[in-house]
Amino acid sequence: MLIGLIYLYNHTNVEGLKSWYINDLYDAGRSLTDTQQSAVFWLIFIAFAIKMPVFPFHTWQPDTYVNAPTQGTMLLSGIMLKMATFGAIKWLLPLVPLGVQEWGNTAMVLSVIGIVYASLIAMAQKDFKRLIAYSSIAHVGLISAGILSANQQGIQGAIMQMLAHGVNVVGLFLIADIIFRHTGTREMSKLGGIRSMNGNFSVLFLIVLLGSVALPLTNGFVGEFLLINGVYQYSALIATFAGLTVILGAVYMLRAYQTMMLGERRDSNIAFGSLHKSDKVALMIIALVVIVFGVYPGPLNAIAEQATKEILMLLN
Repeated sequence: MLIGLIYLYNHTNVEGLKSWYINDLYDAGRSLTDTQQSAVFWLIFIAFAIKMPVFPFHTWQPDTYVNAPTQGTMLLSGIMLKMATFGAIKWLLPLVPLGVQEWGNTAMVLSVIGIVYASLIAMAQKDFKRLIAYSSIAHVGLISAGILSANQQGIQGAIMQMLAHGVNVVGLFLIADIIFRHTGTREMSKLGGIRSMNGNFSVLFLIVLLGSVALPLTNGFVGEFLLINGVYQYSALIATFAGLTVILGAVYMLRAYQTMMLGERRDSNIAFGSLHKSDKVALMIIALVVIVFGVYPGPLNAIAEQATKEILMLLN
């Protein structure tokens, strides 16, 4: 990305001087030939694809998320990967529109492959934290596909989903940490019957989980609906595969919930006591956000709509 930006800087010309101002870089990017824009597109896209991450640049993510402390995992998944999706919207699309036209379809296919690939691997996981890590790759793959569709619904959906995913994935990683602190394990096959030991926790867990699988009237639904709509406008075939994130996400998340929360306790040595006050307050706030932004997304949607229109104006 640094190489790409320096290359653009060297093509700026403001009264005979070079410039780092973003609008001057936009002008420099749009003045390049198709071949030059294609090269800059890949230089910048690969950097963002690693950060998101998008297939096949995702291999660092699962082990990092699982082995990092919970606070670090929350920071990485909830905030720092959004730097890449924001960068793709604010930098990649307006800088090299011809490069996006030339290679956007290839990048979108990689994003959709990541959705299906990560979802299938998530279904095979035994560790709940690793399952969440792979589910994050699938959700971000859909965000990336929506951005690359370069239309109103796709980009607006990406903005909405960036916020929703940030809330939901932080909630899920907090839940994984709570389960580990109370039971000493994240292996789902060893858990069971937690609902009978702590009903309040099971309800809060379910609300966050439903937001993650994009149930209508939760925050995850708004962004994913717009994203799939935007990708469908781009290509019905690609949208068919992109939409699998909803189906497969429901499969692995609900199955994980069923295994850990419902049924009988599998290990008599595992008990689940009352939640710490800080954990309960944090989960209640997250659950409230999941519901409120799902029932009443209007104000956020209006902000995202205006921002999207400004980006699309730069593409024309």
